[in-house]
Amino acid sequence: MRTAIVTDSTSYIPQELRDSLDIHMIPLNVIFGDASYQEEVEITTEQFFIKISEQKELPKTSQPSYGKIISKFEHLSKEYDAVIAICLSSGISGTYQSMVSAGTMLDDIEVIAYDSEISCMVQGYYVIEAAKMAQKGAEPAEIIARLDEMKKSINAYFMVNDLDHLQRGGRLSSAQAFVGSLLQVKPILTFTDKQIVAFEKIRTEKKAMKRILELFGEVASKGEKMRAVVIHSSREEDAKELAKQLGETYPNVEMDISYFGPVIGTHLGEGALGLGWYVI
Repeated sequence: MRTAIVTDSTSYIPQELRDSLDIHMIPLNVIFGDASYQEEVEITTEQFFIKISEQKELPKTSQPSYGKIISKFEHLSKEYDAVIAICLSSGISGTYQSMVSAGTMLDDIEVIAYDSEISCMVQGYYVIEAAKMAQKGAEPAEIIARLDEMKKSINAYFMVNDLDHLQRGGRLSSAQAFVGSLLQVKPILTFTDKQIVAFEKIRTEKKAMKRILELFGEVASKGEKMRAVVIHSSREEDAKELAKQLGETYPNVEMDISYFGPVIGTHLGEGALGLGWYVI
C-alpha cells in the first residue's frame, strides 16, 4: 500500500525537506482586509511581519477551503492508496475536522486524519517521522501507532514578547493586557487538551525563559535520545544561540531551529520564543 503524507502549512517544514520526504502541504490563509494569502505559498514570514507592522488591525486567519482539501486528496488518489493527514490542533483550528469530512467524500483513497494536538515544527516532527516510515513502505496502522507513541513525550512551551496580539486577537481581555504590560508579565503558554493555555505568568522574559529551560532540563537530563526545536518570531540570532547552548549542555539532544509563521504569528506577534521536544 502506498501512503501519502499530508500536512497543513502550520507545521512550517522547509520546502526542501518536504520535497525530499515527499510531504504534501495544504496551506492555511492570513487575511488582510479583502486580500487573502496562502502562508508558505503566497506570503513569507518576513513579508507577513512587514505587512502586519503597516496595519492598524490584526489580520484574520482561516483554515484551507473544503474544495482545496478535496482537490488535493483526489489528486493523490491517482498515485496512492491512502493518505495520512497530520493537522494542527483541532482545539485552535477546524482544519482537522475538514480533513476528516473530506475523507468521507472519497471512495478511491483511504484518508486518515491525525490530530497532532499541537502546532509549528513540533507538529512537523510527526509529519517527518510519518513520511520516513511511508517511504520505507510502512502500513498506515504502523505509522499511526508510531505517532501515538511520540505523542506520549511531545511537549512545547513558548513565551510571547508582549500581550498585544493575544489581546487584539481576542485571547486576552484588554484589562489583563493592560495590567500585564505594566507588570512586564511574560506568560508561558503551552498546549493542554488541544488548546493554547497559560501555563505560568512570570514577570520578566529572562525568568520566563529560565523556567522553560528548567522544564526542558527535567526531561533532557535523563540522558535519553531526544529531538528538540527552538521556535522564534523574528529572533533568529537568539534562537541560534539558545539551540547552541542546549546542544552543548545536552549531547543526547538533536537540536533544530524553526519559526512561528504567519498564521501562528498572527496570534503570538513578533518576539515570541518557544521550545518543543520529544523523546526518540
